[in-house]
Amino acid sequence: MKYDEYGQALVDSGTLFDWLYQKPDLSLSGINVLDPDQYNASIDQLHLDWPKLGQYKRPSQTIEEFDNCNQNSWFMPDSYKTFDIALWLIEQCSTDAELDRVANELVEFDRRNLMPLLTYLKYLVDTMREHGIVWGVGRGSSVASFVLYKIGVHKINSLEYDLEISEFLKE
Repeated sequence: MKYDEYGQALVDSGTLFDWLYQKPDLSLSGINVLDPDQYNASIDQLHLDWPKLGQYKRPSQTIEEFDNCNQNSWFMPDSYKTFDIALWLIEQCSTDAELDRVANELVEFDRRNLMPLLTYLKYLVDTMREHGIVWGVGRGSSVASFVLYKIGVHKINSLEYDLEISEFLKE
């Protein structure tokens, strides 16, 4: 599987055929196929009454416009869409060191236009907790983020281990 510059997954027809073999009722909506001609030709040859795939079209928006559009259309309750994640995170701090770290990280998240992502992660963690869904203790460079620790994405206190946010939010 490949990804375009927008982060959209692009599959070749061989991968698509493998997926359909494993799950014949797979919905093809939202799947970007690099070479739909082979799939479409197979439908014709087998005289199947299945929908044909269109050619992948690169979005006409800039990557920033594409990201903003998608970040503003995430599925989550309205109460989270208007939730002030920065204020909530500041309220979770119990020491000056935590407050400084959260403030510094929030500046970095905001500079990268990632505040909607933090809000969505809060919703996701709250939903997983509400339904008793278990997730990992932490993975990769994300454990360097104290903000993600406070939200509950992982259980590694980056202040305790002196992990720098620059390990996660790289330039």
